[in-house]
Amino acid sequence: MNSMRTVIAFTMRNKLRSKSFIITTIILGILLVVGANVPYFIDKLTGPGSAAKVGYIASEQGEIIKGLEQQFGQAEKQKVELVPVEASGSDADKTAALGQAIEDGKIKGYLTFTENKEVGFPDVVYHSKKMLDTDTAGALQTGLQFVKTQQAVRDANLTNEQYFKLQAPVKLDTVQISDGAAGGKTEAEQGTAIGLTYAILILLFMSVMITGQLIATEITAEKSSRVMEIIVTSVAPLKQMFGKVIGTFLVGLLQLVVLVGAALINLTLPHNKGALEKFGIDLSSVEPKMIIFAIIMYLLGYFLYAMLFAAIGSLVSRTEDLSQTSMPVTMLSLAGFYIAIYGLTNPESTFITVCSFIPFFSPFILFLRIGLADPAWWEIVLSVGILIASVLAIGWLAAKIYRVGVLMYGKKPSFKEVFKALKAYKV
Repeated sequence: MNSMRTVIAFTMRNKLRSKSFIITTIILGILLVVGANVPYFIDKLTGPGSAAKVGYIASEQGEIIKGLEQQFGQAEKQKVELVPVEASGSDADKTAALGQAIEDGKIKGYLTFTENKEVGFPDVVYHSKKMLDTDTAGALQTGLQFVKTQQAVRDANLTNEQYFKLQAPVKLDTVQISDGAAGGKTEAEQGTAIGLTYAILILLFMSVMITGQLIATEITAEKSSRVMEIIVTSVAPLKQMFGKVIGTFLVGLLQLVVLVGAALINLTLPHNKGALEKFGIDLSSVEPKMIIFAIIMYLLGYFLYAMLFAAIGSLVSRTEDLSQTSMPVTMLSLAGFYIAIYGLTNPESTFITVCSFIPFFSPFILFLRIGLADPAWWEIVLSVGILIASVLAIGWLAAKIYRVGVLMYGKKPSFKEVFKALKAYKV
């Protein structure tokens, strides 16, 4: 046990002192801090700005222009400012005057009207040099529709009460039903759950992959430098493997706590709280069971893949061969992550349900279902049970492979050669 503690301490000390670990942590921390402030940046960038100046011929469509100005004046954020342009004569002269106003920088675009007796409202064209000026065009469309509706109401002699009933929007809220619960998740709570699930899936995938690769790389580097031959004479291979896995886990956990702590501190700052509310995100609505299962899935997912990477690292004698050898395990984790990303939009599908029972995918998929769907308690127990059994089985197999693999040098051994070695050493 003392030798395992020594390996754990040695592994942690090496990782925490390495420049690559420190630089990676700093870079990831900066990215998370920036990411946590993205809602605030978006809110500031899309905040109140200068309204687009749109010109029109001063002597035309006075009633429509008056209605548009009334509509734009009531808006919280004025997107369009109407600018009259004095012009007379033919249509060509008026168009030339409007074009000159654009060249002089007085307006960004202009409106032209064509009579349409069939609908009783003129056809309107917005002319602009800017490509895909959708914001201004959308604001104009809304304003013109408002003016047209006002005219139709007056022509139909509707009372103010009738007009109010006509304009009142239909209220429709969405609530996710939860079995065994009186209420359910509101639309805002669903949005928060999706965002949190997505963020934790990314953190889970990154932490599992980074720490797993670190374990495999360190073991392979020790074999390639022949340091392994010295280590195995003083520390039993099994203690060495589990010491490296646990030591790397503690380092990865420390890194994760620092990164998540930095993100949470930034998310709870006053300026971010208001920005998050505008996006319908309420961190207080996060269910405690999501945090608990995030920790459980991280622990089980880490040890599942860490054992596999440790076994793979013990079979490779050169670091150049590691990426090719570890490719199957990497592809398994990638498959689980991408299936979970697909499941964000369809967490109740049969495919997602089946994948949540596959141990290589369940750290990602089961957490997804718990966050966004409502799996039965027996499904959660069964999936976690299968995952725990798989961790134990893979740990047992990885320990046997590691015990033989650390002493196998030369070319990368095949499965047949590994099996023969296991039989020969009666591992």
